[in-house]
Amino acid sequence: MSVFTHFAVRRFEGICLITALPFLMCASVSAGDVTFERDIRPILRAHCFDCHGATAELKGGLDLRQVRRMQQGGESGTAIVPGNADGSLLIERVRSGEMPPGVVKLTPQEMDTLSHWIAGGAKTARPELEIIPPGLGITPEERAFWSFQPIHRSAEPVVRDDVQSRVRNSIDAFLLARMPEGLTFADDTDRHTLILRTHFDLTGLPPSADQILQRINDPSEDWYARLIESLLASPNYGERWARHWLDVAGYADSDGNTVNDLERPWAWKYRDYVIRSFNADKPFDRFITEQLAGDELAGPRQGDLTAEQIELLSATGYLRTAADGTGSGEDNPAGRNQMIGDTLKIVSTSLLGLSVGCAQCHDHRYDPIPQTDYYALRAIFAPALDWQNWQVPSQRMVSLYTEADRQKAAEASAEANAISTEREAKQTEYMAQALEKELQKYDEPLRASLKQAYETEAEKRTPGQADLLAKNPSVNISPGVLYQYLPDAAEDLKKYDARIAEANGKRPPEEFLAVLTEPASHLPETHLFYRGEFQQRPEGIGRTRPEKY
Repeated sequence: MSVFTHFAVRRFEGICLITALPFLMCASVSAGDVTFERDIRPILRAHCFDCHGATAELKGGLDLRQVRRMQQGGESGTAIVPGNADGSLLIERVRSGEMPPGVVKLTPQEMDTLSHWIAGGAKTARPELEIIPPGLGITPEERAFWSFQPIHRSAEPVVRDDVQSRVRNSIDAFLLARMPEGLTFADDTDRHTLILRTHFDLTGLPPSADQILQRINDPSEDWYARLIESLLASPNYGERWARHWLDVAGYADSDGNTVNDLERPWAWKYRDYVIRSFNADKPFDRFITEQLAGDELAGPRQGDLTAEQIELLSATGYLRTAADGTGSGEDNPAGRNQMIGDTLKIVSTSLLGLSVGCAQCHDHRYDPIPQTDYYALRAIFAPALDWQNWQVPSQRMVSLYTEADRQKAAEASAEANAISTEREAKQTEYMAQALEKELQKYDEPLRASLKQAYETEAEKRTPGQADLLAKNPSVNISPGVLYQYLPDAAEDLKKYDARIAEANGKRPPEEFLAVLTEPASHLPETHLFYRGEFQQRPEGIGRTRPEKY
């Protein structure tokens, strides 16, 4: 699947999900078809588990993670009475607004679902385990949620005969199949409007007058397909559509996080990589793999970087887009862990469609993400983002200098140094001339005393010599004021400066890549932070599969 195709698919899926949500949320429930795992646990997870199940310390001694634990109850007695909603303490507390504490309460629909479930006997989908591990875990129902399933191709639906003629592709069929009877697509737009829309959508640029006339007067039946292909082949297509991924990835041209907000002078290398990927119609799985593991794919550096290695290392700029203040005043444990957390947030939201950040402090209250999962994910990036052996942004740069570039740079430096040596000798000569010229204004023995004081190193001058020079400031000749004594000499020295600048100009410009790479054989242990606090890390964690209930 190409990058472009992927975006089209994801946008279509998003529209379908948004369209379906109101129906999912408003679906009616009956006492007979409500189960704890599918219908009740998500409500309790969102509103109640913070105090009654997510942590080892249970408020009021009440654990709501299982039906049998609800029946056991807590300090106030049993929480539910299966078959008797009105007689259940849980319903009483929820209806009164006493629970859950805080501003956010259960919605009327959620309370109705909860009441129906208890009235129907507080059913479970399967027998409950006698012993469950700490935390919220993950249920089979949560694993079965639609967005966690592998993508598969659905069968194209059969549409009504009266709209069959409007089907030009599979997407048309899916849309028409969901339309109520009597509705169909709007009439086709005119060619001129279609040309404008296509140009703006694919390139973000208006077509020229000549381009419009060319397409309007094109008599071929496939004129529109050829228009699409020409725009997809345009460099402007990648520039237009890359911005969507760059927005998702959090691309920025400065480090952010602190008021200094240092510039990222080489961030554009990653931006251009994304543009090239779109224009090359790179398969989406390859596009993602390169950004997550480009340094591994590039292999070890042996001599000059190859074009492929540069491309792959450029891709890892994806993992450098998060705000990073460690190079501008926040190089401390808090700043480092903040950058790591922001990086994981970008990875999860852009690739998983989930905000896993909540699981940094505790099991996620809405999505099935245990805290152990968060730190298992963090462990994957720990070798490159080791907060206890940190690299600030300037240390994460890879030079693009070749061996030939280094040789040319060395030759330019040698030439500039040689000219600089000539200049220093000439300047010393001019300084001596200026001094002799100025000393002629003084009589002996003052003249000799001033010369001796001037030629003595500043830190070795006697108090008398220092006082003598202070009283005769015109003798204190320095390179900065040489032009006042010998104007022609100063102009001559400028010629040396020009030669030095010319020699340095022969040095090839050095460019860099902002990358994320792993040091060889560096495998730091990742700890689970209690409530997300890096100061409290009671246990190490591997990349383990979470427990399920």
